[in-house]
Amino acid sequence: MSTTPAPSTALINARVFDGDLTLEATTVVFDNTGILAVGGNAPASAQVVDAKGGTLLPGLIDAHVHTNVESLALALRFGVTTELEMQGTYTADNRAHITADDTVADVRSSGFGITPPGGHPSELFPEGFRPGPPSGASGPTPLMPFSTTPEEAVAFIPQLIERGSDYIKFMVDDGSVEGHPGLPMLDRATLNAGVAEAKRHGKLTVAHALTIEATRMAIEAGIDGLVHLFMDGPHTDEIITLIRDSGAFVVPCVVLNASMMGITGDQLADDPRVAARLDEAWTKTLRSSFNHYPQGKIADVLGSVRALYDAGVDILTGTDASMPMPFLGGLAHGASVHHELQYLVQAGLTPAQALRAATATTARRFGLADRGRIAEGLRADLLLVDGDPTTTISDTLNTRAVWRRGTRLTVV
Repeated sequence: MSTTPAPSTALINARVFDGDLTLEATTVVFDNTGILAVGGNAPASAQVVDAKGGTLLPGLIDAHVHTNVESLALALRFGVTTELEMQGTYTADNRAHITADDTVADVRSSGFGITPPGGHPSELFPEGFRPGPPSGASGPTPLMPFSTTPEEAVAFIPQLIERGSDYIKFMVDDGSVEGHPGLPMLDRATLNAGVAEAKRHGKLTVAHALTIEATRMAIEAGIDGLVHLFMDGPHTDEIITLIRDSGAFVVPCVVLNASMMGITGDQLADDPRVAARLDEAWTKTLRSSFNHYPQGKIADVLGSVRALYDAGVDILTGTDASMPMPFLGGLAHGASVHHELQYLVQAGLTPAQALRAATATTARRFGLADRGRIAEGLRADLLLVDGDPTTTISDTLNTRAVWRRGTRLTVV
């Protein structure tokens, strides 16, 4: 039995930002197998989309979320085609239904992070909490890798890998920033042993660290990436140099730090391009804030971002968006990626540099070789917007069309 191949799509007259730079080519041809051509003429058989006045971008990547199916769908509506879960259940053994569903963003996951019993984020859960598999999945109950000794941390690494963790996360947090000082925290020996074991297995390692001292611990342990930026004071030349020399990347999650300081997402929620895509629960959440660290200074965070970038540290775009609850406020899936891009530009990155942080740089650092760029042979995860976000970053919200694996999202 023969089958008729899916028709290809040819975007013409587009400004094409390929994840690194703006190309001279103005035509991109793709189908559900991937990007077929960049440049040249539109094939006669292709469905033509005239992108005049618009910019074609790789689908955006949020490098720090906690998510579910509904949130993945919301993210895709904002052109975020991949979310990287930094604590949750969408490990490889639990996401076949997501991988095959082009109405939601794709996802990768650390599973649950290594932390002591009672350590962060245990304070956020009711006593005795044990998560089940995500909605729509039939996998086993997620592994909770509570560790208080080097031996325990080392023993959990192969178990996490077997369960499908794409990278290994370590919690380095005494609760001082979140309003829970004195939380149990991984000691240096346990952290060092766990990171070394994960690297021995060839796994990328990331750390939750919100203070300068926790950051230092993680870097000295050999961590590959920091999925938060310290917020307990301004940067020093010493910590910037330490991070730079380690080769680690940083996901600042400026939007999260702002929320921790009591800064709401009101300004973003007031934007009609955002408001039209959020329901009441998400709007209420975005207009709220964590407000656990009001003594913090957003100017210090922005200054640290700029210093890291100027030092040559890879900056990645992430938000820490989670559930639509006001106590997790100031954030919303998809929308907050655009807010984070605006913060990165406010910190001193150019719009093109900020866009790299949400596309090619994140894909490279997380080993996502099939996405994050517009190039022949890669996934057709694409975002078409009106205007030119390489000069005006807020133009990323002017969504005209979104494609996930070459399938156009019907509602944006």
